[in-house]
Amino acid sequence: MSIGLIDMDRVTADVRAGSDHAPTQARPDQPKSPEIGPEIGPEIGPEIGPEIGPEIGPEIGPEIGPEIGWITADELKAKLTKNEPVTIIDLRSSVTYYADPSKIKGALHVKERRLRYRLSFSPFKELPRDGLIVTYCACPSDDISIRGAQILLDAGFKGARVLKGGWQAWLKAGGQLEAKPKL
Repeated sequence: MSIGLIDMDRVTADVRAGSDHAPTQARPDQPKSPEIGPEIGPEIGPEIGPEIGPEIGPEIGPEIGPEIGWITADELKAKLTKNEPVTIIDLRSSVTYYADPSKIKGALHVKERRLRYRLSFSPFKELPRDGLIVTYCACPSDDISIRGAQILLDAGFKGARVLKGGWQAWLKAGGQLEAKPKL
């Protein structure tokens, strides 16, 4: 006799013989259990859409979208040509950053996940809170740049902007580049 093991031959024989081990089946006189789809679908489905969709959707857009400003590559080029004070933050991933021999002239490279922390250290802590700060990345939809600009806005930097089109837009516009420092 083994403990914890089921003797399948015995269970099969018991089922055939009609013992207590036989699985219970619904009898024709028993009411059927309600279907899950119709009960849950109409009650939960419409409630989730109207409650979550309209409440969250419109709130996210206005909170994030309007606060973050955009700047085009041509606008940034013009500001740099006129020597206007601009801080440029390169938020490209380390892989992308180190794979390319150059960066936008004067840009400071930092990982987006470290930006909030780095704001309390030089050279970031000396940045003017009302000055123009442009973030850029190599993402096709500028996601990292947007998150970086939002971090800056949350920290009180009113002039945070996203370079529309990021690194690729800058290269396409023929913007000023400089070699990255050797490590």
